[in-house]
Amino acid sequence: QVRLVESGGGVVQAGGSLRLSCVASGPTDSTYAMGWFRQAPGKEREFVAGIYLSAHFIKYLDSVKGRFTISRDSAKNILYLQMDSLKPEDTAIYYCASTTLLLGYGVEATPPPAYDFNSWGQGTQVTVSS
Repeated sequence: QVRLVESGGGVVQAGGSLRLSCVASGPTDSTYAMGWFRQAPGKEREFVAGIYLSAHFIKYLDSVKGRFTISRDSAKNILYLQMDSLKPEDTAIYYCASTTLLLGYGVEATPPPAYDFNSWGQGTQVTVSS
């Protein structure tokens, strides 16, 4: 079982920045994609950003394009999410996730749903004050 541990959440004012980290351990050789999801109170968990590892393809939720940057240190097996120009609507619990499923991808493809990912971290709270 892949283990994912997030860190880096916190409270920040609108316009500020945070960097989330996710350390992956365990049998990660079969990982096909890694990503970040978020869930605000009363809302469904939504895809934020993802990396399709073998394809080196990166996808973002439209509302975070130009503000968030996903990256991965493959040697250390750490996934990052740099979040700049944060807005109050970015407030949510952010989850790191990985999947061994061979998901389709592409610029025009819809973001993958949460149920396509089979390993999850415990989540880290991000709160953006106005």
